[in-house]
Amino acid sequence: MESLKLPQSLFSSHGGKAIVPLPTSSLLPKSTFLIYPNRKLALSTDFVTTATVALLPANMFPCRHSVVKQIRSMQFTTRSTSASVQSTADELMEGKSKDLPVSGDSIRRRFIDFYASRGHKVLPSASLVPDDPTVLLTIAGMLQFKPIFLGQVPRQVPRATTAQRCIRTNDVENVGRTSRHHTFFEMLGNFSFGDYFKKEAIRWAWELSTVEFGLPADRLWISVFEDDNEAFEIWHDEMGVPVERIKKMGEDDNFWTSGVTGPCGPCSEIYYDFHPERGYSDTDLNDDTRFIEFYNLVFMEFNKKDDGSLEPLKQKNIDTGLGLERMARILQKVSNNYETDLIYPIMEKTSELAKVPYGLADDHSKLNLKIIGDHLRAIVYLISDGVVPSNIGRGYVVRRLIRRAVRTGRMLGIKGDGQGNLEGAFLPVIAGKVIELSTHINPDVKDRTPRILEELKREELKFVQTLERGEKYLDQMLVEALLSAKASGTVPRLSGKDAFLLYDTYGFPVEITAEVAEERGVSIDMTGFDIEMENQRHQSQAAHSAVKLAMGNSAELTKDVPDTKFLGYETLSATAIVESLILNGNPVLQVSEGSEVEVLLNRTPFYAESGGQIGDHGFLYVPQGENQHKSVMEIIDVQKSMGNIFVHKGTIREGVLEVGREVEAAVDAKLRQRAKVHHTATHLLQSALKKVIGQETSQAGSLVAFERLRFDFNFHRPLIDDELAEIERLVNKWVGDATPLQTKVMPLADAKGAGAIAMFGEKYSEEVRVVEVPGVSMELCGGTHVSNTSEIRGFKIISEQGIASGIRRIEAVAGDAFIEYVNARDYHMKQLCSTLKVKAEEVTTRVENLLEELRITRNEASTLREKAAVYKASIMATKAISVGTSEKFRVLVESMEDTDADSLKKATEYLIETLEDPAAVILGSCPGADKVSLVAAFTPGVVQLGIQAGKFIGPIAKLCGGGGGGRPNFAQAGGRKPENLSNALEKARSEIISVLSEKAK
Repeated sequence: MESLKLPQSLFSSHGGKAIVPLPTSSLLPKSTFLIYPNRKLALSTDFVTTATVALLPANMFPCRHSVVKQIRSMQFTTRSTSASVQSTADELMEGKSKDLPVSGDSIRRRFIDFYASRGHKVLPSASLVPDDPTVLLTIAGMLQFKPIFLGQVPRQVPRATTAQRCIRTNDVENVGRTSRHHTFFEMLGNFSFGDYFKKEAIRWAWELSTVEFGLPADRLWISVFEDDNEAFEIWHDEMGVPVERIKKMGEDDNFWTSGVTGPCGPCSEIYYDFHPERGYSDTDLNDDTRFIEFYNLVFMEFNKKDDGSLEPLKQKNIDTGLGLERMARILQKVSNNYETDLIYPIMEKTSELAKVPYGLADDHSKLNLKIIGDHLRAIVYLISDGVVPSNIGRGYVVRRLIRRAVRTGRMLGIKGDGQGNLEGAFLPVIAGKVIELSTHINPDVKDRTPRILEELKREELKFVQTLERGEKYLDQMLVEALLSAKASGTVPRLSGKDAFLLYDTYGFPVEITAEVAEERGVSIDMTGFDIEMENQRHQSQAAHSAVKLAMGNSAELTKDVPDTKFLGYETLSATAIVESLILNGNPVLQVSEGSEVEVLLNRTPFYAESGGQIGDHGFLYVPQGENQHKSVMEIIDVQKSMGNIFVHKGTIREGVLEVGREVEAAVDAKLRQRAKVHHTATHLLQSALKKVIGQETSQAGSLVAFERLRFDFNFHRPLIDDELAEIERLVNKWVGDATPLQTKVMPLADAKGAGAIAMFGEKYSEEVRVVEVPGVSMELCGGTHVSNTSEIRGFKIISEQGIASGIRRIEAVAGDAFIEYVNARDYHMKQLCSTLKVKAEEVTTRVENLLEELRITRNEASTLREKAAVYKASIMATKAISVGTSEKFRVLVESMEDTDADSLKKATEYLIETLEDPAAVILGSCPGADKVSLVAAFTPGVVQLGIQAGKFIGPIAKLCGGGGGGRPNFAQAGGRKPENLSNALEKARSEIISVLSEKAK
């Protein structure tokens, strides 16, 4: 027998403390727990509760009844004083084990097991980064099935169940303020693709809720769409729900639409009633103090057309979602989702760093603890799925959440890392707890721990550098806004320009600025902010709140076309039948010479673009006789559509092509070989990167083309020359090792278990193709590859650069492209050697010498130009005029023709020093085509009158199509309209004389 390690603290599951010590000498046989295979005991190590006593065999506690009696005489309370936990011992002994508090992990498992036992295929959660251009992030459990609901791809299974990770931040301001709003949450779902419908969906939802999870039937309320009498009757007649607890609701609440057009249908929701004592009169299911919706059933049975009318779908579908956090709140009997074992341990870790015990915290501190508990879950899973902080798209989402969490932590009093290091970061410490809890949500998170923590640390410390200054600046802005409003009797308002300055200079997301301002009673001019942001106007919204579906004609075009059989792994040519021709988006029976057309074949040797590798090029031939062709089509691209249908795109070069015609499909062998070389080289590059800069780096995108390869990866800094050289050396060594590649098809689980790396952005079926370079690389990949690494011949990195925050890009060449690159470089080097009259190894020294000579010559020329300008200025000084009566102001406004900007500045400095104070000098020139330079300089006597050079020169420059500014005593400006310089200087002369004359009086 083995001792059982007790997995959880009672505090996080039962809401109370363990109260009976478990003898440390006791050995718990594993078979003990087979009685309740779907239950996970919630115990503290070396402790036991009444529920445990009821489950354990009699020989564990000889005085079993006295122990139970002792426990029953004691009481314990939950973390939330408003919710009490009833003793489970009596109910358990009566066989009511359904009331045993359960962990969030067990709820997830029991939901999946429930539907798996009813014929549903268990599918993994999709990434938070969706393969869908209409949304930034995965916001619903149904998103990965969208192509099936649209009829774009055939269903692989008739019914499925998932536990989907989701992100929604469109109402982030409600996080912590309500009991149920989150940015990250898990949606447990069961789906039917043209299989079962309303009756089964409702019956199973009711059985899951009342039997599997043991919710009291008299606490469950139902909502249905007002016109969905069928659902109403199923709930009432077959499930036995009283009509008083079935609410008919309108289209806004209970009719699901995917967009303006597309699949739609009525929905039905199950609500839990926390206060049944309030009765049935005047009930409002949207009352959060009494009800919580935990299960939504969507009956997708209509297609909404352009005119708004509904037509029945040929395939009726079921899409459901049960909120894990909400069900955990109900079963664990706590007052909000945050106090469940899914989030509370994260808040507990935050409390430890802030030295603010959750149970003793005031409401504001609890709010901040909830915000961090929520946001850290979202942040960790986003970074794990490859999202890096940036100022665009989903990168802005994670950056905004990180910065909100940092500021919230500071408000809680967390300094540095919260553990004594004032220069450290605290988010990685809390993230460690999130990662610890991730095992059953996404096991890959733990493998990515180093990258997650490093990204968090870097982003937090970068923000902290500007946060304090930004907070002081914002505080100053708010004080000024409040004082200004008080003086003018208006509403306090922060300008959009100021909000943008905080965003652009101090990294304050406008949402944080708005929150802080609101706390002080100040609003923000968001219209002004949007204007300043220009193209970034919508980045404050993390994702749409609905998944957009649209019923196009793709399904109609391909409804009779079978999947394309791919032959390209074995051959580069094959005969095939033309299944369909598409011209300008419409099906046709034949196309003639010159037409650009899309061709669907029953089978093909052409590789369709996927996994980063571009599609093959080649030709389709209609044979006429031996070595003769009746028609020829050039293929320039191949794409996948509607699942596994290959679309060959190209132009008819000769003759006519018809549906049903047999063709010879021939791939361009040379181009295919170039793609194969680059694809295998990409695998070797990734392995080399992991060896040189660390295993935590991961792919963030790729391109395998004929002329080059491109590989994007997560890394926080540029690679140094030595690292790039070592990567090249490793790849070329593996190329020289002449290692045969091995390709296998195996179950996905086996491939991952063997350590195969998944390619970025790819979706995989249960059977996957694994490409291995033994001892070097193993990846899941459907692309084409060389048979031996020696075919690569050579590998060369041509560039390494950053493309986004935390994302680097390497471009490289291999094979024929490598030879071409080296030959081109050699040609240019020979030309350079010939021009410079030196050997190749002397080129660098010669170029450095030439550059130094050029620098010296340019400096000498610049000095001469400046001296010439000063000489001209000395002559020009005599043109200064006097303005004023009692006090004479010396004024000089002149053009210096084609003098360059630096020389113009020197001339102005000379003049302002030569003329006696008070004096004003304004000079202009046209140093080149479409170029104007302006300089204004005022002595202290002029500046003291309130006349500033920086403010004066700006409007003058605008007359020349430009602008500028500077200090009160000296300013420079420029423009693009030399033809306006004369008028501009005349304007400057009249204005400076006018203002000085006025001041002189």
